[in-house]
Amino acid sequence: MPIRNDAALDFLMTRRSRPAKTLTGPVPDRDTLLTLLTAAARTPDHGKLEPWRFIVLEKPALLRLSSLVLDRGTALGKDKDMITKAIDQYANAELAVAVISAPKPSEKIPAIEQTYSAGAVCLSLLNAALAAGWGANWLSGWASHDAIFAREGLGLADHETIAGFIHIGTETSAPPERPRPDIDAITTWVAE
Repeated sequence: MPIRNDAALDFLMTRRSRPAKTLTGPVPDRDTLLTLLTAAARTPDHGKLEPWRFIVLEKPALLRLSSLVLDRGTALGKDKDMITKAIDQYANAELAVAVISAPKPSEKIPAIEQTYSAGAVCLSLLNAALAAGWGANWLSGWASHDAIFAREGLGLADHETIAGFIHIGTETSAPPERPRPDIDAITTWVAE
């Protein structure tokens, strides 16, 4: 029989992201953040390619990105409310980690599996931050899918994309529980 880790299972059964707009300082210091990044990097990675990397964004960088969001949103003809919401995602944050999907050439590991690995890193970092007692949230948004924003704002290469921004800080209020999926409705059992 396998040995249960009830504490870990309880954490996973009760984990809840904290809305980024409710996060404030203090934020993790460099050593604490390195521990969280190390935990996140222990994600499934077929072929050991490490097809992802991290960009730690502190307050001045986030403010710079909020200005770029305004420029890009205007250039793209985005609705004013969409632009404002995206600006707030960066301007009101104290710390965020951009998880960058950086696929590597491989004859064995398809690019889609490498993208999935980058998504797994996002969830692992989110869960590591929550398990360490921080508030955290995984966000993306229209700006994160804009190649010019990615290149100008974060220096991404043409083959790289933003898998997500993991906002980490001190939570100011615990969010209420939300409805969860009906497991029976989304599960198919195949016996043969």
